[in-house]
Amino acid sequence: MSIFKTLTARIQVAKTPMRIVFPEGDDLRILAAVAKLAQEKLIQPIVLGNPKAVMTLATTNQLDLTGVKLLDSEHFDQTEAMFAQYVAASKKPLSPDEMQANMRQANYFGTLLVKMGLADGMVSGASHTTASTVLPALKLIHPAAGMHRVSGAFLMEKGDRRLVFADCAINIDPDSETLSEIAYQSVLTAKLAEISPRIAFLSFSTKGSAKGEMIDKVQAATKLFQQSHPELPADGELQFDAAFVPEVGGKKAPGSAVAGHANVLIFPELQSGNIGYKLAQRLGGYTAIGPILQGLDAPVNDLSRGCSTQDVYEMAILTAAQALDRQA
Repeated sequence: MSIFKTLTARIQVAKTPMRIVFPEGDDLRILAAVAKLAQEKLIQPIVLGNPKAVMTLATTNQLDLTGVKLLDSEHFDQTEAMFAQYVAASKKPLSPDEMQANMRQANYFGTLLVKMGLADGMVSGASHTTASTVLPALKLIHPAAGMHRVSGAFLMEKGDRRLVFADCAINIDPDSETLSEIAYQSVLTAKLAEISPRIAFLSFSTKGSAKGEMIDKVQAATKLFQQSHPELPADGELQFDAAFVPEVGGKKAPGSAVAGHANVLIFPELQSGNIGYKLAQRLGGYTAIGPILQGLDAPVNDLSRGCSTQDVYEMAILTAAQALDRQA
């Protein structure tokens, strides 16, 4: 069963469909995806944009938006409450004019709907940059209780094999404490996809085969994680082959409960994480799902501007599953 069949089965049994907001109502890929999601009753889609323009685009392309809620930021009846929420959530002092201008931007408006509890999650990025999608969430939603930062992971799938790669999107040069927290956030993502986590902290060294500050950081992160989460199998530092290939893991890290069998792979910095998932995707034939934002108090996820309607559909399902998990 694929990851998305697993997640779909989970949200289908929810008592109330998760409300997912899509700020890009002028994008045909978004409308095609939300029409399918609404028809299948998997989520409650909320689409932002001028309702007349959205319906014209949908009708022209023979899309049925029955069950889709349309919201226009220019005619929203809770503007004062939204402004108050913005003021309360914003850590950086802004003038009222700056806040009002931001609120008219689709991604800020959508993020504030999530912050106010009027939506359970958000999916954007089909026609917006990653920065314009992610920054409002970082500024207004903030990390979840017990979290200190946000990270970006990819679920990697090929046949029956499922992996989590992190951080591949957010933290450029994480220190050991950040790596340890990224690992825990990645464990939660693994469990969402019904992966029994075995965590490997990756390096170009295995168990002291090389020396240096970069290796020291990974070793320290491994120890921090093991001390904080002794119930979870984790090991490091491990080279990728030692983490992933049983024969190599047995030789390079004998006695390790993780070596050769890792499925949650924590990269030492963003460059290697981003390169690693793309190599697995383009050369290894893995499907890459993400980036999934981890550690936020409510789910907001980013699409590639080259996404397909199916990508939007699947990211909405994943976001709904994240939202449902938070309510559990």
